[in-house]
Amino acid sequence: FTQLILTLPIVYLNRKFYIVGFKALWNRSPNMDSLVAVGSAAALIYGVFAIYMIGYGLGHGDLELAKTYGSNLYFESAAMILTLVSVGKFLEERSKNKTGAAVEHLMKLAPDTAIVEKNGVQVEVKTSALQVGDIIIVKPGQSLPADGTIVEGSSSIDESALTGESIPVEKTVGSRVMTASINKTGSFKFRAEKVGGETALAKIIDLVRDAGATKAPIAKLADKVSGIFVPVVMSIAAVTLIVWLILGRSFDFALSRGISVLVISCPCALGLATPVAVTVSVGRLAERGILVKSAEALEILHETKTVALDKTGTITEGHPSVTDVISENENELLTVAAALEASSEHPLAEAIRAYTDEKGFVPAKIDDFSAVPGRGVKAVMNGKKVAAGNIAFMKEIGVVQNDECASTLDELAKKGRTPMLFAVDGKLAGIIAVADKIKPTSADAISKLHSMNVKTMMLTGDNRLTAEAIAKEAGVDDVTAEVLPQDKERVVDGLRKNGIVTFVGDGINDSPALTRADVGIAIGSGADIAIDSADIVLMKNDLGDVPTAIDFSRRTIRNIKQNLFWAFFYNTLGIPVAAGVLAPLGITLSPMLGAAAMSLSSLFVVTNALRLYKAKML
Repeated sequence: FTQLILTLPIVYLNRKFYIVGFKALWNRSPNMDSLVAVGSAAALIYGVFAIYMIGYGLGHGDLELAKTYGSNLYFESAAMILTLVSVGKFLEERSKNKTGAAVEHLMKLAPDTAIVEKNGVQVEVKTSALQVGDIIIVKPGQSLPADGTIVEGSSSIDESALTGESIPVEKTVGSRVMTASINKTGSFKFRAEKVGGETALAKIIDLVRDAGATKAPIAKLADKVSGIFVPVVMSIAAVTLIVWLILGRSFDFALSRGISVLVISCPCALGLATPVAVTVSVGRLAERGILVKSAEALEILHETKTVALDKTGTITEGHPSVTDVISENENELLTVAAALEASSEHPLAEAIRAYTDEKGFVPAKIDDFSAVPGRGVKAVMNGKKVAAGNIAFMKEIGVVQNDECASTLDELAKKGRTPMLFAVDGKLAGIIAVADKIKPTSADAISKLHSMNVKTMMLTGDNRLTAEAIAKEAGVDDVTAEVLPQDKERVVDGLRKNGIVTFVGDGINDSPALTRADVGIAIGSGADIAIDSADIVLMKNDLGDVPTAIDFSRRTIRNIKQNLFWAFFYNTLGIPVAAGVLAPLGITLSPMLGAAAMSLSSLFVVTNALRLYKAKML
């Protein structure tokens, strides 16, 4: 009776198992909670029945009856079943909390207050009170309270918490900055453009939480299996009880075997197999700056057969820069280039201007500047006629080119570079070639994809010659050039006939393809609509994270399959022993030991999933 009194509080604290389990049983959709509820309730009810039988035996002088039932009480089994299952669920929650540690760390990085400049006066306000358009002052060592653009000053900023990039990034006027980044050196002012729930930090937190809450298709499969497994197990328990009674064993022995079957077969490990592994993986990838929006995307990713890549901003830097300077007198060439391009607004001129500024060339004063749209510019500098433009423009103004020049231009064209010719007093001074350069990590990332038996294809709106040159340099298998946004979507849809397709892009024009692909991956620095259309976001703007994500997805699915195998394998071995197959040999399994063994299987599954924390990434 004392055991009953001690058991009741445990039953009350774990009443959720009964509410959910019996409700599911009533609705003919039994689940894992149904097994726990039936197993523990049977042990509890039998214990109450045993108390009455003991009382009856003592009251009628039947001490043998009282002794029999006194040695077959299962209150401790009912209590231990509930307690050990709760321990298993606690371990699951603990693993999820551990996974969210990276997100909690990010939340702590965002400051509680910010210094805002209003009418020339510095005012300290709560971060929650910030508004779009506020001018915020950030001093060395402080973390940023909002996303925005620097309007005054410069600094190096540690963005590792958001992007995973350990090297501080130099920021000047016009540079974008993000919440939770840490200002390392100088002071600066920036205009808040995204505050509160709209910041990059807030979106990261939402993405990770949402991914943890979604179910992967493999998890849904486990749920379906449970729907079949539970009624089968309950049938086996009933058959076990009946068979032992038919064989002439006592009711309490038969009942004990039935309860053991119910308890040991409780597929809690099956329920833990997928969510723990997915939650751990999403957290690990988030720490690397790879944000997975859903568990389904994480699972599908491992089957990727083809990775289709946008060119501009994905494989390449996304902006033109100088690649070649060809001249017998480089100083003269760059002096002329600095002077002429200082007044031009053409994108190629901007790249050349950035190059000459970096080299320290100060634009000289020029007169009679004129521009011919789509062809070139000309002016007078220090009394000399200077000009810059394409080959057609040079011919038009009478500049003579030799065979060596023509050969150089052909070579540059084959490399996908755009040449700009410069002339001084009618003579060719040299050539400056400009191109959208490949990112340093792109070729290595594509090589890794090939080593993983993943085919690569580049989709771009650029002309075929440039596209093929970039594709060759990056090592891409195939290229489709001169395509419109809707054409990209059509190409991606066609590729899906040969297997799972992952598309990687960053621009507004990539959003249809990102949506159409089985898995869409957006470069974090890209357009908001591209990021919204994607299943995965790469915060580091690094193509090298694509093979990393695919590889870790494969590790995760392998881990889940291991977990599912052991969960089923354990139950297959445990049920016959619990049913009493070894009873003739004197070996039986009490309900309490069954509960302990069941929880150990859950512990194994959780521990196996947590190994992903230590797994190395590409």
